[in-house]
Amino acid sequence: MLVRLMYVSRAVPALDPEELQAILRASRAQNPALGITGVLCYSDGIFVQVLEGGRSAVNRLYARIVGDPRHTEVEILVYEEIAERRFAGWSMGQVSVARLNPALLLKYSETATLDPYAVSGQVSKALFDELVATAAIVGQS
Repeated sequence: MLVRLMYVSRAVPALDPEELQAILRASRAQNPALGITGVLCYSDGIFVQVLEGGRSAVNRLYARIVGDPRHTEVEILVYEEIAERRFAGWSMGQVSVARLNPALLLKYSETATLDPYAVSGQVSKALFDELVATAAIVGQS
């Protein structure tokens, strides 16, 4: 059974670009063996990540993330059973924050900032779907 989990968290402390790349490299190296695919967005100290894969594998990975001291205020935005993966092409894609169109953010929230804590999980999911459609995701592996 495939599931999709989207969560938000705050980084402790804020990450520099090299630390973020190290996290992405580790995910891209480990996720294929776990059958995990997904996308990560990091902006202004906030992580938003979508994980897709088998229910047990996704649940175990999420439990590791919750226990990771680099995260605080971890909240599930969406957890659903799925018939097919939305992010099958990425062992861990990355949302290019530089490519984020402020108008797209305004479409889904009160301000042109990425703040999943201020919107519903369904709104965050719709935003990520548009990010895929507008090629704002990079780092295919």
